[in-house]
Amino acid sequence: MLSDDKVSHLSHVLLKGLLEKKMVTLKGDEAAARKVIKRVLGAEIKAGEQIDVAVKRKLESYSRKIVEGSPEWEILYRKFYQEEENKRGRSKD
Repeated sequence: MLSDDKVSHLSHVLLKGLLEKKMVTLKGDEAAARKVIKRVLGAEIKAGEQIDVAVKRKLESYSRKIVEGSPEWEILYRKFYQEEENKRGRSKD
């Protein structure tokens, strides 16, 4: 989990980069834009944490113990994480 300070810093960096590259045009003030960015970042972080919990719970449900950090665990974790993202409409594709 990122601290509020880190999320705030990221919102400043993101907004500055978007404005410098002329990828966005603000209709309001920068503070309002940063507030929206912080809200979105927070929601994404929370969703990622929920997916992480669901995936770990699924891995723990196997009758055979899969050691966390092992190559098998890492492969299954990535696979199940992608499946959870797809189920929740968060696919990167």
